[in-house]
Amino acid sequence: MGPRMISRANSTKSPRSIKPYVPKTGPRAHHGPRAKTTHDIQDLSPALENQKVVVAGWLFSQRRASENLHFFTIRSSTSSVQLVSRLKGASQELMEWPLESVVLVEGTVKGRKQKAKGASAPVDEVEIDLSKLTLLNPADAQLPFYPNRPEIANEDLRNQHRYLDLRRAELAENLKTRSKVAHIVRNYLHDNGFTEVETPILLNSSPEGAREFLVPTRTPSSDGSPKFYALPQSPQQPKQLLIASGAIPRYYQIAKCFRDEDGRKDRQPEFTQIDLEMAFVDGSAPNAAIAKDGSAGMRSTWAIGGSQVREIIEGLVKKIWKVIKGVDLEGWFRVMPYDVAMDVYGSDKPDTRFEIYTLPIGYYPTLSDASLDKILLDQSPSTVEFMIIPAHQAEGLDIPSLAKSSQFIDYIKITDKNIYTWQNESVLTAPIGLEQDKTLPAGVKPGDVVWVSRRKKIAEGGWTHLGRLRVQISEILSSKGLLQLPTQPHFLWITQFPLFTLADEDKAQLSKGRYASTHHPFTSPLWEDLEDLKKGKVDGVRGQHYDLVLNGQEIGGGSVRIHDAELQEWVMREVLQLDDEEIGRFDHLLKALRCGAPPHGGIALGFDRLVSILCETKSIREVIAFPKSGTSGIDPVFRSPSISSDEVLKEYGLTSLKGSRKEEVKEEEVEDIEEKEKEKEVIQEKIIEEDGKVKKSEKVLRDKQEKEVEVNEKERIVVEEK
Repeated sequence: MGPRMISRANSTKSPRSIKPYVPKTGPRAHHGPRAKTTHDIQDLSPALENQKVVVAGWLFSQRRASENLHFFTIRSSTSSVQLVSRLKGASQELMEWPLESVVLVEGTVKGRKQKAKGASAPVDEVEIDLSKLTLLNPADAQLPFYPNRPEIANEDLRNQHRYLDLRRAELAENLKTRSKVAHIVRNYLHDNGFTEVETPILLNSSPEGAREFLVPTRTPSSDGSPKFYALPQSPQQPKQLLIASGAIPRYYQIAKCFRDEDGRKDRQPEFTQIDLEMAFVDGSAPNAAIAKDGSAGMRSTWAIGGSQVREIIEGLVKKIWKVIKGVDLEGWFRVMPYDVAMDVYGSDKPDTRFEIYTLPIGYYPTLSDASLDKILLDQSPSTVEFMIIPAHQAEGLDIPSLAKSSQFIDYIKITDKNIYTWQNESVLTAPIGLEQDKTLPAGVKPGDVVWVSRRKKIAEGGWTHLGRLRVQISEILSSKGLLQLPTQPHFLWITQFPLFTLADEDKAQLSKGRYASTHHPFTSPLWEDLEDLKKGKVDGVRGQHYDLVLNGQEIGGGSVRIHDAELQEWVMREVLQLDDEEIGRFDHLLKALRCGAPPHGGIALGFDRLVSILCETKSIREVIAFPKSGTSGIDPVFRSPSISSDEVLKEYGLTSLKGSRKEEVKEEEVEDIEEKEKEKEVIQEKIIEEDGKVKKSEKVLRDKQEKEVEVNEKERIVVEEK
């Protein structure tokens, strides 16, 4: 019995009288005995010609050829078949049934005299000569929209009626592909010695990074405070406990995870990941040995531990691509350290399919020796990065509009006159006083566009300004046919991330100015950096953290874990500066590590994102049966989340904030806010002092961009007048 159902024994009210059922006029649903289906529509073929069949499907189209001849189409999620009716009464009745009604068809398979347009399957070569028809369930005369039509309804309307939208062949095929991938994953991991284990969904809240979803309980604490479960951001702690137990040396599951964060095209509040963990993984870089089959072993560029995880994941991904896409992925996936990715591509998940690079200004090929010395001796915490767009591609870009999209970037158009002096035309590079060596071949050509921006010398976060612009430009060029991206997938491992960060916006709410783990608090440092970590020199410490990137999208991430309880607790207490209450939330993990946990590591692949890439969809929502909305995280079908009554909230020890938002803030809270504001002002002053060049140049950049737009507009008007 559900929690809100009232027992009749305890109810003082009697049920009201029940009104007799009066059917509405029009077509009615069928109840009772009916013919059993003999075939799915997709299984019909010329081999069944002249055989009687019974099939079921949705009424898709109706056409009257003459009084004695009608044509209809019924379809399933994968196929459709034409019905030919010479039954005058049945045809007339069928013409009046609403489209999308569910029908049962009895008839004889006949070869089509004329093949259907775009015929590609055996079912397209046959039709059914109708002998009997049963209306199983009529659709409404007017539906919100009709799936499988050339004109597709807007996304909001389709999401509200997802059960109707799922009749579109594309979405149905996506869900079937998702099922196939899950089947491949389970079989592959089972064959490699992994055990599927389900871990708890209702857990305790822990400060791992992103915001959590809390689930209230009806069992308050002794002082009356409400108690909450937390939905897992990942099965991270349970799977480490499994490995520590020794019972499961290789664990996996296709797990549901939850994060209370804003929706994006590749994120949802609830999502699915392929989660795995392995005992006895390497804690340092493997030797470049010879593989069992005599081929070259793992490349030495994998300069961290966890090589066993890499081998399993690359094997799994290759298996998926072979079965789903028919593509053989040869050799080891490329490996790139984090700082190289940020220096060369301006991103920690670079798309390596096209050759546009973002580089520190010191890498410009024709700088004089004196200028190189000046850059090397510069003690400023920031530098200038540059990116060159060739002339033939620059012609297809609206340069002023792109520049106006960010106040942190500038650009220089190259002409015959400024090939060796362009650096003097930007407020970002001119103050540095750089010179080019004119005896060297020029680094640019007339018509090229050089983009410049400032960034920190020591990379942090996931993007630089030019890194984001690089992706934006590639999308524009691809849409105009000026950039051809290869069809072969570009897989890439990013390794050696900073172990800790102050630049992760997603974790800022919980870290509150403290260091946050780039991956999570359980990631092990490179053993080469362990001594620096113990000395408190955390800024340069790299983690044994690895991300798998495909065509510029992160599809998975993992790490080698800290298996030393003493080091783990020190990291939590001293580096992350968690208090006793926060550390207490990890007490079970620390105790498990003290019981003799083996070295271990693992990874999680984003299942939704992986399937989305395989299905070539624009969003992960197109491969999820009932997705949440893009930005608000609302479920438009089940209309969740929803408001609960005060009576229900009271059961959980909760009170609605309705009507109390205008209460005055307590005096101590005001003082705390003012103190934090002062701290922010001090930090801001330091930033302005260090990066004064950037701040002074912003107005000049804006003025230049506005002038460029104005000039372009005048030129356009002149052309139109002519």
